[in-house]
Amino acid sequence: MPIARPEPQNARVIAHVDMDCFYVQVEQRKNPELRGLPTAVVQYNSWKGGGLIAVGYEARKFGVKRSMRGDEAKRICPNIQLIQVPVARGKADLNLYRNAGSEVVSILATKGRCERASIDEVYLDLTDAAEMMLSETPPEVLEEIDEEVLKSHVLGLHVEGNEREENVKEWLRQSDADHQDKLLACGAIIVEQLRMKVLYETKFTCSAGIAHNKMLAKLASAMHKPAQQTVVPSSSVKDLLASLPVKKMKQLGGKLGSSLQTDLGVNTIGDLLQFSQEKLQEHYGVNTGTWLWNISRGISGDAVVDRLLPKSHGCGKTFPGPQALKTIASVENWVNQLCDELSDRIQSDLDQNRRIAHTLTLHARAFKENDMEPQRKFPSKSCPLRYGTAKIQEDAVKLFDSGLRDFLGSQHIGWGITSLSIAASKISDLPQGTCSILKFLQGKIPSSTSLSGAGEFHNESLPLSSTVMDQEIKQKALASEAASNDIDIIFQAKPLKRIGSSVGKTKDVRKSSILKFFQSSNSSFHTMNQACERSSLDQASSSSFPECEEHSDLEQIDEQVGFSEDRIDSDGHHNQTRNGYTWGINMENIDPSVLDELPMEIQREIREWFHPPKRANTSRKGSSIVHYFSPVKKG
Repeated sequence: MPIARPEPQNARVIAHVDMDCFYVQVEQRKNPELRGLPTAVVQYNSWKGGGLIAVGYEARKFGVKRSMRGDEAKRICPNIQLIQVPVARGKADLNLYRNAGSEVVSILATKGRCERASIDEVYLDLTDAAEMMLSETPPEVLEEIDEEVLKSHVLGLHVEGNEREENVKEWLRQSDADHQDKLLACGAIIVEQLRMKVLYETKFTCSAGIAHNKMLAKLASAMHKPAQQTVVPSSSVKDLLASLPVKKMKQLGGKLGSSLQTDLGVNTIGDLLQFSQEKLQEHYGVNTGTWLWNISRGISGDAVVDRLLPKSHGCGKTFPGPQALKTIASVENWVNQLCDELSDRIQSDLDQNRRIAHTLTLHARAFKENDMEPQRKFPSKSCPLRYGTAKIQEDAVKLFDSGLRDFLGSQHIGWGITSLSIAASKISDLPQGTCSILKFLQGKIPSSTSLSGAGEFHNESLPLSSTVMDQEIKQKALASEAASNDIDIIFQAKPLKRIGSSVGKTKDVRKSSILKFFQSSNSSFHTMNQACERSSLDQASSSSFPECEEHSDLEQIDEQVGFSEDRIDSDGHHNQTRNGYTWGINMENIDPSVLDELPMEIQREIREWFHPPKRANTSRKGSSIVHYFSPVKKG
């Protein structure tokens, strides 16, 4: 539903930049031989040649339109080049185009607040840059103005033939113009510079609209394409909207626009001027009525939101006609594939942008077979998002089952799914100080057979638990892994001193421990761990741990881990010492799902921190685990 927002008192300069036939341009940059040829990008579905999702301007000259399919386009334009969109997991893969769009956004964002509206369109708030230019180098003092700027279309400016560029130049440099128009003139120059930079660095052309608000800028960007820009002075707003069809205005393409046409006889935005604000509010409510009254006068207070990254991630797939999914197994198959893609995207967002998604949502469209009752919509379902492909798949299947039960109710009839989509939303920046366990790993990973098979580790490449998982779900996940809500794993390092026999040393050089990755101390833990060390020494002889006599097992563990002292106190602290340094990790900060991605040797070791293995009680009376450790030297 549209929201009525008043415009700010101060003048703004807003630009809407729209890429020209972007998918086609991306394919032409990938394959330069396509440049200048009639080209279109088609869906991966080959039925009737595939549906056209982007049509180049060369093909449009022959009458090819996006509403056509490939076979029809070939009949109209036999030489058309049909490029199939990349496919992954049985559906269109738009990553090629998303990444290309990010290249453009990174350039446009250098001049002002930038809002990425879609893969191929961006809003820019250039007010500050225009104000600075107006105060330092206003257009009227410029000796020369770039030729591309002079090609701008200024609405309301009467130009004829060869006089056009000269008239545009005079408009840009007029000294008696009001402040708003002077800012727009500066905005036109800035936008042209950005468009040329995009062309030079990415080989992509784009068109733009420059106005005082987002609504007018978007309307203007589509008026002259490709590779052109249009300026909307305040004096031209009334004429622009007077003949604009209602359905061409954003948010009026659906039921609201149809209602205006049938109920009020409104066919153009200009027709709304005949109705008072009270009359429109009477028909459509206070908010919508006020919004309609505002847009008919070119008023819109929507701000450009500083957003370079998407607000959500979603993956969807349609199953029209006979392709409808009619079994649980077929639905689960597609849910799993969509979740696989979604997991890759949110993990990439986490790794590259340090952003986490909190909510998982499943949407679907469905029908009932032989249903005489009014059609009930398939309800959307949401739950807290857990990172990890398997977890997302598990939760999404449960969401579908819940939605299907609500959709069918008490009926036991056949059904079909014509559309499925999975979305991750409520994305926020990762809180400062939250990091992966690998943050503690310094230097290079020791080479070993066990690690080389697992591939190269990169810092912060694993999911982060404390903020990724909903708090309630995280607690449930950790409940089975830890008996306490605050278990610290303390590593203390000193020279190796063993007590007992050296019999049975069978060190396997192929095995490695995660503790070998800790190369140096962390000062933030040092003081805390000293206190923990004293506490653990006081309680080391607690009877809550089984007593043990044999020494060879401990020695073998020492050799594999490479630590001199290995003890477990009654508080559940796993204490180990090496090189005089102390390390501490709170187990609540370790996501159990991380373990599944580590080598098996390291998985077993970390799980022993949660649940230390019990040993048979073969000790002599009075023996204690502390007998196996040398006293800690106090420095």
